[in-house]
Amino acid sequence: MENFRYLLDVTTLKLDIEKCNACGTCAIVCPHGVFEINAHKAHIVDRDGCMECGACATNCPEEAISVTPGVGCAEYIINGWIKGKENATCGGGNNCC
Repeated sequence: MENFRYLLDVTTLKLDIEKCNACGTCAIVCPHGVFEINAHKAHIVDRDGCMECGACATNCPEEAISVTPGVGCAEYIINGWIKGKENATCGGGNNCC
């Protein structure tokens, strides 16, 4: 998912590996392949690919993942895909693009 980047190193994504039970739900629901399951734990393998949609955190049964949806400009990225970057908008205020 290297093409799906806006800003590097801005995601709020956090994983508490001690809470992880390696169910793999995060890897299944993540639209950008941010997670992999290795050695009986989830690992973040593409942090900058996170668009902060919140699917991983919402679906994690152990509450091992936290993310603040929208801070990393997910709305801008999606609008860029739909409208083209020159017409994309973001309503995130100070925390956005």
